[in-house]
Amino acid sequence: MNLVAASLRRPFTVVVLVLAVCLGGWLGVQKMARDIFPPLGIPTIYVAQPFGGMDPAQVEGYLTYYYEYHFLYIAGIEHVESKNIQGASIMKLQFHPGTDMSAAMAETVAYVNRARAFMPPGTPGPFITRFDAGSVAVGHLVFSTENPARTVGQMQDAALNMVRPLFATLPGVSAPPPFGGGARTVVVNVKPDRMKALGLSPDEIVQALAASNVISPSGNINLGDQYPIVPVNAVMKTTKDLEGVPLRVTKTGSVFVRDVATVDDQSDIVTSYALVNGRRTVYMPVTKRSDASTLTVVELVKKNLPKFKAAVPDDVNVTFEFDQTPVVLRAINDLVKEGALGAVLTGLMVLLFLRDFRSAFIVVLNIPIALLASCFALWVSGQSIHLMTLGGLALAVGVLVDEATVAIENIHAHLARGVPLARAALDATRETTGPRFLAMLCVLAVFTPALFMTGAAKALFTPLALAVGFAMIASYFLSSTLVPILAVWLLRVAHAPSCVVSGAPAGNLENMAGEAANSGGMGAARTVDEPLARAPKATRGARALPYAALLRGVIATRWLLVPIYLAAAVFVIGIIGTHLGVEIFPKADAGQMALRVKAPTGTKVDVTEQLALRALEIVKREAGADNLAITMGLVGVHASNYPVNFIHLWNGGPEEAWLAVQF
Repeated sequence: MNLVAASLRRPFTVVVLVLAVCLGGWLGVQKMARDIFPPLGIPTIYVAQPFGGMDPAQVEGYLTYYYEYHFLYIAGIEHVESKNIQGASIMKLQFHPGTDMSAAMAETVAYVNRARAFMPPGTPGPFITRFDAGSVAVGHLVFSTENPARTVGQMQDAALNMVRPLFATLPGVSAPPPFGGGARTVVVNVKPDRMKALGLSPDEIVQALAASNVISPSGNINLGDQYPIVPVNAVMKTTKDLEGVPLRVTKTGSVFVRDVATVDDQSDIVTSYALVNGRRTVYMPVTKRSDASTLTVVELVKKNLPKFKAAVPDDVNVTFEFDQTPVVLRAINDLVKEGALGAVLTGLMVLLFLRDFRSAFIVVLNIPIALLASCFALWVSGQSIHLMTLGGLALAVGVLVDEATVAIENIHAHLARGVPLARAALDATRETTGPRFLAMLCVLAVFTPALFMTGAAKALFTPLALAVGFAMIASYFLSSTLVPILAVWLLRVAHAPSCVVSGAPAGNLENMAGEAANSGGMGAARTVDEPLARAPKATRGARALPYAALLRGVIATRWLLVPIYLAAAVFVIGIIGTHLGVEIFPKADAGQMALRVKAPTGTKVDVTEQLALRALEIVKREAGADNLAITMGLVGVHASNYPVNFIHLWNGGPEEAWLAVQF
């Protein structure tokens, strides 16, 4: 059955279907995740191997070598990259596109276990995780205090053991350990002069402490009718109890740990400092998972800030800084604004050429409906709202309006020849069905290659192609169904003639044309638009004369024009095109700046901290103190206790610092 005729027979059915699609599109917009980029799905696995105290050469020879040897057995592996510093090694396993990453992860764990059999005794277990460009920090939880007695180590302990368990359970959030503080540690400070006077070595103290603090499971004992648990008194209950551990028995008596050292509950050796506005503190990156929405994650974190504050001491404040959602919202709003502006300008152009407000309204109305239909299809197909889908929709605005414009212009042409309105809507839409379908296929053909891309390119450009394709398909069906219906209802008519569609009763179109003249507050029948009613043939002929003369001249010189065109195209592509930059994304000003400070190799972390503070002072002086919202940074290298932190932020040693500035 002809789509146009069927739509004109059942106009209200078509309108209800259009409204249903619009509601579905609106629901999809509310439900879809919103982010800057789509999940890239880069097939990458990271392995972070710590070993405190090893130098880079030892890490590479004793640890990394065995890992790299065994990783080459994994199916689908493309290449392995590694970085080795003192106390840690980071290995990046890159896989071929299309690799089953669940199977790859299982194989990676298996070969990690095999490789560890060749490593030195006591080698800690590595940290294995998937991490790609979508797993980025969307903000930072900053812990600060005005209490001078509150140490960074205490804030580190509160952030790690009090806040992180609440934080990590939020949907879509990945919670690495806090940056900037040392792990809570029992520290034994040995007095060298006392140790030398008593003839003790550090190894003797270590062995004595280990022997006196043995972890042993508890047992049970039969006592009549009871069977109680009997704990073994083999573990010290407090840190001060360790000072009573005997080291040696001499003629003058026993030598205890307290005679040569003090034992305190402190933090591990500091290897890095976290700086916020130039002050030492602790912060925790808010990292979203690759398939999570930036806006949703940030909203959840902000909503749970009171819980985080309640979990730490009263003098510790928890704030959310370096929020990345303004970048996402600004990008979304800008694209929506540009799309709306394009729709308005398109409507003005239609109004300029057709000189009929009702026709322009029909054409412009086609734009939001097609976009909502595209959003509904994107939602059903599992896509999300991001720069690529929004860019596709904005790109489609100028193209999809062509379908409705061609249909409505041809209806005007039929009306100018005196054809009744209902018949004009039917015949004019039928005549343009083939050309409009061909135009739609041409646009779809341009974006079809994106469906056959692989890797990150496929993840980026497939949503854009789908957004344009869905919008074009929706525009084609709307111009074949809704546009002729609205033309019959809204365009001005002189009478309501009896029209017969092939194979259909005459009464349907006749009643529809009559309703168009008498419903919707349009009043009595009115004449066709003035430019079409008054001498349309003469008007069109007068307008066509200059164009016809130009066209005859172009055709007469076609053998000269074609070579000129080809030469100009080659010049533009070969000369101008080669000077254009080649990047996946254009440069954008997000109001943030990151810089790295590197001192000479081997520089102490405290000296690097002073260099970083001087760099921040220069930025503050050049940009103006009032223009800086917040500064943040990490000086030095992460402790080997938290190897996963190397994946989130890499510093090669105590001589390096990473700084970020929010304007």
